[in-house]
Amino acid sequence: MTNSPQTDGVVAARLDDATLAAHFDDLYPDLDAHEARVAADRCYFCHDAPCITACPTDIDIPLFIRQIQAGQPDAAARTILSQNILGSMCARVCPTETLCEGSCVRNDAEGNPVEIGRLQRYATDGLLAANEHPFTRAPATGKSVAVVGAGPAGLSAAHRLAMLGHAVTMYDTRPKPGGLNEYGIAAYKAANGIAQAEVDWLLQIGGIAVETGKALGGDLTLDGLKGQFDAVFLGVGLQGVNALRVPGEDLPSVRDAVDFIEELRQTEDKSTLAIGRHVVVIGGGMTAVDAAVQSRLLGAEHVSIVYRRDRGAMSASDYELDHAATEGVTILTNAMPVEVSAAGVTFAYTRSGAAGLEKTGETFTLPADQVFKAIGQTLKGQPEALALEGGKIAIDAQGRTSVAGVWAGGDCATGGEDLTVTAVAQGRDAALDIHAALGA
Repeated sequence: MTNSPQTDGVVAARLDDATLAAHFDDLYPDLDAHEARVAADRCYFCHDAPCITACPTDIDIPLFIRQIQAGQPDAAARTILSQNILGSMCARVCPTETLCEGSCVRNDAEGNPVEIGRLQRYATDGLLAANEHPFTRAPATGKSVAVVGAGPAGLSAAHRLAMLGHAVTMYDTRPKPGGLNEYGIAAYKAANGIAQAEVDWLLQIGGIAVETGKALGGDLTLDGLKGQFDAVFLGVGLQGVNALRVPGEDLPSVRDAVDFIEELRQTEDKSTLAIGRHVVVIGGGMTAVDAAVQSRLLGAEHVSIVYRRDRGAMSASDYELDHAATEGVTILTNAMPVEVSAAGVTFAYTRSGAAGLEKTGETFTLPADQVFKAIGQTLKGQPEALALEGGKIAIDAQGRTSVAGVWAGGDCATGGEDLTVTAVAQGRDAALDIHAALGA
């Protein structure tokens, strides 16, 4: 079978096995006990710590750092996990440079914050490695809760509900739980199976049954769940992908970046993954960065991220964009796609005009044998009877939806920032409200 012109340059095993293994190992090495103590010594232990305010899960950061300083990493882990049960993955994927570390007073003193993320990883990884679960279940309440979606929000809600004594059944469409952490994060950020190890550890709380291969709107309906359970929490994420709406979008060279990242995460032998010589990623968020960087790590020679507005409007952090640049990714802004063809992708330059974003009339073409779309995700389908806001499930501050007895959180719901840590906070807080509503 002859490949189409768009896919002729897409081949597997561009790099040898040793190089691929090095490229997809942990981006940063673990701290050892001495390094952790040295890093902890830099904390000022502020009484009004701005790092706590900047953390969506309200972790007492000075306390856990002091516990590490005192040689008590397990106590530090408990401090972290009492607020953020997915503390190990969050230590890897949180944009700490704009959250806790971005608020560290050390930035004003010397421009070099305390390494809060690496210290959190040191503490939580130690507890996971020891296979110790520091929490126990309360006596059974006799109440049952359905959690739809086994991503960060669903896992956080399920764990807190189980810890409070409720019986939880967690449903997910995919073969295994984990959601974004398992399927949607760059492999080098979650190396060595850490995402699934954290899920397995979390489930040690007991009282959580997991059923995979089931989706809301398919096997599951809200009415059915409400009839079977005392409460329902939805953490279904965003599974739809926005379209480019340009000629050539349906060519075989074009695919969704989220599908590419999922395939890469679930493939043990990276040498079997085909990648183009010239790769173009369209978008400006973390998905775009993860797809672009991993394309380079697989051996693509020329990789470009192209975004329709200026760099300041990109949702990916400066840290992540700078990392992409160090990996050899070219970042082009103020350009929007107008056509995909055998020659590559044609873009029109853009500018801000009186009516919003407008084309300047100039165009350019980037050669591409592979194109990844990373222009945002959407809620898939219309959830039954639920009010939507901005294309997401509308919730109040407690996570309650417009339907009595149904809560929601994470990327599918309003009020978040499409961050793992925000999803964890919303799942936890909704669980506490469900507990109060059930009167258990």
